[in-house]
Amino acid sequence: MHESDPLREYELMMTRRQLFGRAALGLGTAAVAELLGGDLRAADSSRPLARTHHRPTAKQVIYLFMSGGPSHHDLWDYKPKLAEKFGEQLPDHVRGGQRVTGMTANQKNGFPLAPSKYRFTKHENHDRGVWVSELLPHTASVVQELCVVHSTFTEAINHDPAITYIQTGSQIPGRPSLGAWLSYGLGSMNENLPHYVVMHAHTSFPEQSLFNRLWGTGFMPSDHQGMLMRSQGDPVLYLSNPAGVSRDDRRAQLDALAAMNQAQHERFADPEVLARIRQHEMAYRMQASVPELMDLSREPQATFRLYGDAARQPGSFAACCLNARRLVERGVRNVQIFHRGWDAHGNLPKEHESQCKDIDQGCAALITDLKQRGMLDETLVVWGGEFGRTAYCQGGLTRENYGRDHHPRCFTTWLAGGGIKPGITYGQTDDYAYNIADQDGVPLVPQPTKEAWTPGTMHIHDLNATILHLVGIDHKRLTYRYQGRDFRLTDIHGHVMHDLIA
Repeated sequence: MHESDPLREYELMMTRRQLFGRAALGLGTAAVAELLGGDLRAADSSRPLARTHHRPTAKQVIYLFMSGGPSHHDLWDYKPKLAEKFGEQLPDHVRGGQRVTGMTANQKNGFPLAPSKYRFTKHENHDRGVWVSELLPHTASVVQELCVVHSTFTEAINHDPAITYIQTGSQIPGRPSLGAWLSYGLGSMNENLPHYVVMHAHTSFPEQSLFNRLWGTGFMPSDHQGMLMRSQGDPVLYLSNPAGVSRDDRRAQLDALAAMNQAQHERFADPEVLARIRQHEMAYRMQASVPELMDLSREPQATFRLYGDAARQPGSFAACCLNARRLVERGVRNVQIFHRGWDAHGNLPKEHESQCKDIDQGCAALITDLKQRGMLDETLVVWGGEFGRTAYCQGGLTRENYGRDHHPRCFTTWLAGGGIKPGITYGQTDDYAYNIADQDGVPLVPQPTKEAWTPGTMHIHDLNATILHLVGIDHKRLTYRYQGRDFRLTDIHGHVMHDLIA
């Protein structure tokens, strides 16, 4: 053992395969350097740009993601004429040959219309007013701060492709997430916490799995990935040192490991090695910063009255919202809260009532809390799922109980703060909330590309382009080169929704 020289010990433990691999790389590098005139320097593409393309209106983003597809029919998109059509078949011209999921394709009773059983109230704002369901009374109280978009749409019709699409810009796994792009493009506002933090809120209906790639980095260096903060045990895995290991011991271990990694980088010029060094250092600093972050004992009673008693329960949606505010206070760029259980194929009323009880007060409290602290103007809050739900029922239908299938053609998303126009609605749907429509109710055929963009519509690429624009990034210029191609979050699509920007 070479305790005084960890690098020498590492070299002695090298395998034959590693030796030949390094030799091959060294010869190849030397040959390329000779061809390029000897001036070959490894560019560290893992480092963030840390420079905006234009003046931002938002510095940070909090994304409240309702995984499973909340029903716009029962929460936001009021359609009183549907009440007269209970049980009737959805007209063929409305569906227009749209493909349906395998869960509906073989349904023997066809496509019977299912009007919402819930009362809606119109809340006046600066625009034409917003209809909000009785399921969201707390959110309705802050509707004057929201920009409610009824015309969000996507092409994906099943959960995993749809969530992957809205989070990474591609239905095919392997691309960096929105949070990773924000981390890569903007860098950090703090030294002791990650750029990007993810939380999973508790739910009574954890039906859909969520995969690490949804907040991962794809082909980017891994230090841009989201840090998953847990509600039980250590907030971050392995945050605490093992028994018998002091903080000084940990510091000495990291110094030795950093020396070995640095030597590895000098040999291979692999940016992932530098990412590993940065992650280790961040983990060390987080051992001091995270316990303070998670300690809510200093929050005044007024905070818990605002967020509700559920905020005292670790892992509740309200607690996640409170922690989101605390994170952005401390300079975390991007916080994402996932709340599962919105996939209501049957017994939608029971499930959505539980889901709304989980999230309603937390959403309203977060908006109120940010505003009263003077943080809402610089913090963009986004709420929505991967798609909406159908006007027709899936399974048995009564006026008190029904289910709905996946619906990508139109669904509701709302945004607040961060330079978004407050108190407006954008876009509209037909009388069935099945298709995006113009002001006369005529269905539109929206297009996802800027060149063929349809006013009054918002594709998920448009949503992501707008989020990037608000934080000062031109979505067409934020690229990452991989395998000889420049990739971007919005691929070759995306239109900034200037009508939503103050």
